[in-house]
Amino acid sequence: MRAERMIKEYPNLKRELSVLEFQLSRCEGIDYDTVISSLTFSKPEGERVQTSGVSDVTARAALAYRKVADRMSDEWLSYLAGQYGQIKEELDFFEHAVRGLSGKLPEIVWDMAVERFTWEELMMKYHISHTMVAKYRKKAIKELDVLYEERDRQTESFILR
Repeated sequence: MRAERMIKEYPNLKRELSVLEFQLSRCEGIDYDTVISSLTFSKPEGERVQTSGVSDVTARAALAYRKVADRMSDEWLSYLAGQYGQIKEELDFFEHAVRGLSGKLPEIVWDMAVERFTWEELMMKYHISHTMVAKYRKKAIKELDVLYEERDRQTESFILR
């Protein structure tokens, strides 16, 4: 039923991919230099003024913070890239599979899933009945499911070798 889900969810996945692209393009990580600067070079205000410079505790805290900030930035970037890769792979495979359908199915399914035509618009464009739209959709899902199963077999074969 992945094919049916992809037909329904295609626009949502495209939107999610777009948001991930934006986040990846803007991913700068956590700005730790400013925080480290303020931690290591700040001096207490008020009557008690430290005269010995930056304490070791503050410097160690700043370095620990930098390591944590680096790790968190790397994890965030890795998460975004992983999500992007998974969604991109699913969309690319779906689009490839749709193009490989038989007969009129590639155009009809493309208009249905990608272009988001209503059934009435499909009926008018292709000069077919409501029943034929349903039959084409059912046939396309059947063919797409076969392609998804083949992809699964190939992946399983690779993993088990």
